Amino acid sequence: MIMRDHQQQTEFLKRCLRYDESAGREKLEQEITQMQRDERCVQRAAWFMAVLAALAAAGLAYQAILLENFPYGPPQFMVNVICTLGMGSLISLLAFLGLGISCRKKLDQRREECRQMITRLLAARLGNPAATPWREGSVSHESRGPAQTAAGGNGSTAGMESASQG
Repeated sequence: MIMRDHQQQTEFLKRCLRYDESAGREKLEQEITQMQRDERCVQRAAWFMAVLAALAAAGLAYQAILLENFPYGPPQFMVNVICTLGMGSLISLLAFLGLGISCRKKLDQRREECRQMITRLLAARLGNPAATPWREGSVSHESRGPAQTAAGGNGSTAGMESASQG
């Protein structure tokens, strides 16, 4: 089974959440799991409606191309059934797409709650992070120290050792 980036991130957050021993962790993990199931169910229903709509269109096209006197011929009942099936499946498809968007928004909210809980957990266990993270692209070469310049700009100890030996 191929996992999309969104699913991989959610699974990673759920694994990180298992390190937390608070009361809300289990409830949040169960909510995320249930929302993932709901989202998959809605996706399957939407695909089924898309297939039904495509089959209805193919059936209508078949009758339009291969039958003489198409709209007024004897199989009028069949044309009505196919049109009804196609319209019903298109309306259902739109409803399932809206429900899928709603499920995704709720899952995203739960993922954000999970991130906040993990951030609190990390802060409690490791302390607060440094005020400003160092970004390689935001620092000019002139402002780097001699150790970073000697190491080729990345601050690695391997580059410093080779610079001091040579």
